Amino acid sequence: MTAQAIVVGSGPNGLAAAVTLARRGLDVTVLEAADSIGGGTRTSELTLPGLLHDDCSAFHPTGVASPFLRSLHLEEHGLRWLWPEIDLAHPLDGGGAGVMVRSLDRTVEGLGPDGPAWRRLFGPLTEGFDDLIGEVFRPIVHVPRHPLRLARFGLPALAPATVLARIWRTDEARALFGGVAAHMFHPLDRPLTSSVGLMLIAAGHAYGWPVAEGGSRAIADAMAALLHALGGKIETGVLVDSAAQLAGADVVMFDLAPSAIARIVGDRLPRRVERAYRRFRHGPGAFKVDLAVREGLPWTNPDCRRAGTVHLGGTLEETAAAERAISAGLMPARPFVLVGQQYLADPSRSVDDVHPIWAYGHVPHGFTGDATEVIIDQIERFAPGTRERIVARSVRPTTELARYNLNYVGGDISTGANDPIQVAMRPRFALDPYATGIPGMYLCSAATPPGAGVHGMSGHNAATSALRELERSGGA
Repeated sequence: MTAQAIVVGSGPNGLAAAVTLARRGLDVTVLEAADSIGGGTRTSELTLPGLLHDDCSAFHPTGVASPFLRSLHLEEHGLRWLWPEIDLAHPLDGGGAGVMVRSLDRTVEGLGPDGPAWRRLFGPLTEGFDDLIGEVFRPIVHVPRHPLRLARFGLPALAPATVLARIWRTDEARALFGGVAAHMFHPLDRPLTSSVGLMLIAAGHAYGWPVAEGGSRAIADAMAALLHALGGKIETGVLVDSAAQLAGADVVMFDLAPSAIARIVGDRLPRRVERAYRRFRHGPGAFKVDLAVREGLPWTNPDCRRAGTVHLGGTLEETAAAERAISAGLMPARPFVLVGQQYLADPSRSVDDVHPIWAYGHVPHGFTGDATEVIIDQIERFAPGTRERIVARSVRPTTELARYNLNYVGGDISTGANDPIQVAMRPRFALDPYATGIPGMYLCSAATPPGAGVHGMSGHNAATSALRELERSGGA
């Protein structure tokens, strides 16, 4: 008899788990609470008809580099990656900017006196990136296949971003690195905050920071098409809030925050697991502002006009101060802001000369104020005249983000605080971080290793764990 599997949640990790199980012959059904699939990879017309805005995730260095997603050949199901001319720019007051392109040589050249130090750090990581990502995208506790590669990454990754950045002398290089490290949503003077900066920059030099043609929803659509081809099913508009809805399944995968699992099956969880799930810590939030802008943003720095992603935080010291404030529950006057200009790589998202601008600012967890104007102020700081070009806007505060995706508790789009303990052992201390302690039930969301990002590795890893257990029990 064919084993039955239910996957709760159709984000990238839920779909990755579903595909992994379906490839092994299981009868898979995905249950999604929302009316559309994708979780953090949805795309909507948020401001004007025809203008495509990514609802959450926008640029996908770990998606295009993901060993699992690459193995699926999603281009056969409609996914097409597109790259901007410049991957990332980080402007400074006065008109300068740190600039990263996929070419390591060109990036090094653009960083001037800091170029050689950039090459010494990122050259080896980029050269062996496929081996490195295969190690980093697994649970911390594992036997490494490439211990030297892992050590070369792991030693600098342990350092606070503000400490590692001392190898560079110019504000441009230091700010460029600090802005990428800020994707961790954690104070940059704390241990391990270099890890995200190292990984995303190395991924950028190895694979670039592309977008999905037609919006991030194309990633979920391609995975769903593959799942359907494998015989899997997806049901939308189905909120799972009771263990009774999961009866009869041999395998259940939860693409949910740990607290949600505790609510659904809490009385069946071992007490130590239930306590860990209920105590799971969430990090700072995001406040999203989408703009329809005529003729695009009038950046002072010309490289920003060609950059798919622009980080707005000023100097490394300013970015660090803003991240320290939000982690302490304080709203900074100048928050760290990410700006996406996906239309530069994918013109199909625009309507004539009106372009979609995607932006979010880092704010305290559960922030209930209105950060719209301070976010636009940050854009205006480096692109004066922005306000005159805005023809429509859409705002999604932390409370709305949490409604849009139930995993984004308090606006935490990373599904978990990135403090050292949770980075090393999320969602709890366990040899198998995906196992819930209930036979056949597994956690597969970004609350598990390797964490946030549209890479599908949490779902794939969790499903692989489930398949091993199923084989041991004679069920597959």
